[in-house]
Order: sequence, then C-alpha cells, then structure tokens
Amino acid sequence: MNNRAFFLACRVFLSSVFVGLGIERVILAVAGTSGGTGALAFAIFELVAGVMILVGWQVRWVALVMAAFLLVDAFLSHQFWRYAGAEQHGQLLHFLKNFTMIGGLMLLSWVEAGRRPSTASQST
Repeated sequence: MNNRAFFLACRVFLSSVFVGLGIERVILAVAGTSGGTGALAFAIFELVAGVMILVGWQVRWVALVMAAFLLVDAFLSHQFWRYAGAEQHGQLLHFLKNFTMIGGLMLLSWVEAGRRPSTASQST
C-alpha cells in the first residue's frame, strides 16, 4: 500500500466514529427521540467534523478541535471513578477509547502540519 492510500485509510478509520455516530444522532434528533435542538446541533457538528477529516479539508485544525472535544467528553461523560464493578469497567473502557482517539487525532494534526518523525535519530 502506498503512503497516500495508507494515510487515507487512517483518516477513514479516525473519522468513522464521528460520521457513524453523527448520522445516528441526526436521525434520532430529527425523529424526536433524543434531546431536541441541542442534540441536533451537536450531532451535526460531530458529523460535519467527521466528514471534514474524512475528505481531508482543514484536517489539522478539525483534528485538534475534536481532540479537545473528546478530552472534555472523557471527563464529563465517562466518569469511571464514580462507578463500581462492570459499570466501572465499561466507563473506563470508553474513557480510554477517548484518550486513544485523542492521540490519533493529535498525531493526524501533527502529520498534517508537515511534521514527520525524524529517521535521523533511529538506529539501523
């Protein structure tokens, strides 16, 4: 696989959670089964940001915004320390998945800014 195809695949994987959940949340909000105007606005934001990453438009900045969003979401929505047992494990899993995505989005932003890992310091 060439570098361009590999990089596109990475963007597809990183954006998939935002596009997939964004579509689902838009459908639920339009159907009136979830939180009203605020929920619809959030769903549209999430969907648009995912599509922007997917198609490669303003990726550096969108990735940073979404990383910040996921950081806030991790602490507000997945407070694993408030739970016990299986529920704590489930919340911890979601918390850590957010951190994993934050790392991927930060790396994507870094690569988009033209910064590539130096190979000069690596031993052969």
